[in-house]
Amino acid sequence: MSTQYGEDLALAHRLADAADSITLARYQALDLTITTKPDNTPVTDADKSAESAIRAMLDKDRPDDGIVGEEFGTQGLERDRYWVIDPIDGTKNFVRGVPTWATLIALMEKQEDGSEVVIAGVVSAPALFRRWYATLGGGAFVIVNGQTLKKISVSKVAKIEDASISYSDLIGWGNRLENFQHLLQSAWRTRAHGDFWSHMLVAEGAVDIAAEPSLALWDMAALDIIVREAGGRFSNLDGKNGSHGGNGLSTNSALHDYAVQSLRLKNA
Repeated sequence: MSTQYGEDLALAHRLADAADSITLARYQALDLTITTKPDNTPVTDADKSAESAIRAMLDKDRPDDGIVGEEFGTQGLERDRYWVIDPIDGTKNFVRGVPTWATLIALMEKQEDGSEVVIAGVVSAPALFRRWYATLGGGAFVIVNGQTLKKISVSKVAKIEDASISYSDLIGWGNRLENFQHLLQSAWRTRAHGDFWSHMLVAEGAVDIAAEPSLALWDMAALDIIVREAGGRFSNLDGKNGSHGGNGLSTNSALHDYAVQSLRLKNA
């Protein structure tokens, strides 16, 4: 495993540890505070507390890095490196007591050609007893129950009729909905595992395609590098690689072009 980004990864794990201690303590709490954001999505005191804790640690340990966070905005995006934080991905699950939620942490680095690449990512799902992570060129791994470490890789399924597809729901697909439903119907199996979980299953080789129609950078950055380092591809629905595309498509690589073509709008 590459040690080039070892210090960055170690810090990302410490950030995830801090978030886990906060989110687990508030998970299923009877006094959980829930409010609605302007976009009509819920936010809890756990979301805000976890992001605040992560930001405080970054201010201390990486004062020269920028930050993009779901709850408290951006700072320092003009810098060469910035951290991307989703304190709780799957807040609706968190609120209802469904254990499929996670803290997503990624480090983005600007390249000489002006592009931005995720160089380290951690997805920590303490209620599922799992944590996935990856560094650029270092491979992708999952830790189960805080003990078992396993290198992960995508599947080798090459035909859509043999493929398993995961997604969140059918909301938000707009004029791509018919195409998406046709893609689902052509697959061997479909399940709505949802959110980060769909993409981590792609990275583990348990699912072959995962797609979501509307996502922010903080929803995707950590997923992006883990899927890529597991041998898959992560792009937007139009096939543009990376996590800046406004929506997300992860595959085992073999099925990526097929999925992109299937979802392509006729007038695009």
